[in-house]
Amino acid sequence: MSEPVTPPGALREGDLVQFVDAKGRRYQATLRPGAQFHSHSGFVEHDDVVGRPDGSTVSTTRGQRFVVVRPTLSDFVFKMPRGAQVIYPKDLGPILLLADIAPGVRVLESGVGSGALSMAMLRAGAEIVGYELREDFAERAQANVRRFMGEVGEDRYRIELRDCYEGIDETQVDRVVLDLPEPWQVVPHAVEALRPGGILLAYTPSTVQVSQLREAIAAGPFFDASTVEVMQRGWYVEGAAVRPDHRMVGHTGFLTVARRLADPG
Repeated sequence: MSEPVTPPGALREGDLVQFVDAKGRRYQATLRPGAQFHSHSGFVEHDDVVGRPDGSTVSTTRGQRFVVVRPTLSDFVFKMPRGAQVIYPKDLGPILLLADIAPGVRVLESGVGSGALSMAMLRAGAEIVGYELREDFAERAQANVRRFMGEVGEDRYRIELRDCYEGIDETQVDRVVLDLPEPWQVVPHAVEALRPGGILLAYTPSTVQVSQLREAIAAGPFFDASTVEVMQRGWYVEGAAVRPDHRMVGHTGFLTVARRLADPG
């Protein structure tokens, strides 16, 4: 008798998966031999999940049904261990476009926090050197990246424990991406680190930070500076009843972007 054929893209041992119940609640686990996923309504053997197609429905020992999928990056960001406040998905997507992150783009990122932005840029193909002051944040970011993406070599992702306010050793980088309290202090160093035409992008929560950052950018060899804020409003859709949700994700931060001139004059 021939061996059963494993469907393409089937869930495997070691995969990070997400169990989603009928109310949309999400629980993440890594599939391990002999392990179990427990809920208030019984449990599911991981061995019974391995080999099933992504998006399968499973039942607990008490009959509760869950859909099992590989989590998206957005799912993972909301559930991953964190220390620093993360940049949320509604801003991660625009950052990738505003900073024009693409395969092979060399990025200096500071600070890396819990690694949400690092993962988004790595997924887009960037090569990142991260500057982070706190060792616990650096370790957590690297652990989150490994859990979601697997091992990423130092040629694509390296974190150094250092203060970006004191300088940047990297030169001719394509992008400088900042999530820092005082990004204006980094602007003079970014001038030296960026190649001509390179992009500086900073995420800042307050208008005071935006003002000081834009003043520093205006004093340097940059052009095409802009600042945007992204808001997210969901919609309730139930048959003919279609209306905006009562709640929305409003302000989280401002995205400021500018490009380096080749000739300061």
